[in-house]
Amino acid sequence: MSLNDDLTAVQRCLDDLVRSVSRLEQRVGADGLEIRRVRTDADHLRESLALLRETAPEERSRPEMVLVPDAPYNSALWSDVDDEGLGARDRHAP
Repeated sequence: MSLNDDLTAVQRCLDDLVRSVSRLEQRVGADGLEIRRVRTDADHLRESLALLRETAPEERSRPEMVLVPDAPYNSALWSDVDDEGLGARDRHAP
């Protein structure tokens, strides 16, 4: 799953939680300390998720693939380079 998918899934769960808390408030009444605490905690979670969405890094797309041909490279590309660890072609190692 991507980060956006995860954030969306959490948002759906929080929406379900808020709906459930609302139903619970109707059953037990909205005046009790406990239900107000649950409502406040659910609201804080929603605010925290909104902040997380704002600060979450943007998803990067996969880098474009570069095809490397199987044909041999032009040897002129390597005419003035040293062989790694061996030095220049026309000189001997010490």
